[in-house]
Amino acid sequence: MIDLLTSHYTYVLLFVLLGLGIYMVIASENLVKKLIGVNLFQTAIFLFFISMAYIEGGSAPIVPHEGVAGEVMVASPLPQVIVLTAIVVGIALTAVGLALIIRIYAEYGTLREDTLREVRADE
Repeated sequence: MIDLLTSHYTYVLLFVLLGLGIYMVIASENLVKKLIGVNLFQTAIFLFFISMAYIEGGSAPIVPHEGVAGEVMVASPLPQVIVLTAIVVGIALTAVGLALIIRIYAEYGTLREDTLREVRADE
């Protein structure tokens, strides 16, 4: 069991980040903490894609001039491209989320979800 955990440590880290992110989104009342939880969840998904794309003994997807293309194991560049795109989208969503949180705080003076629900119910 210990050997399995040490050889697949990225998957252990993946599930820890995934669980921590989901817990922060569900259990936290603060909007900033919820946004941090969403970012942790995104990071776990990125780690999952990169871990699945890893090939033991694989090389960069560049075909050498001397060798034949079929002889060398190469890693697919597609997961890395998808993760890079997802990182850019995640940064943009985080920026929009922070901007909304700033506007909510300026309008209502709090970032607690339960207090916001009470204030909105009174309006």
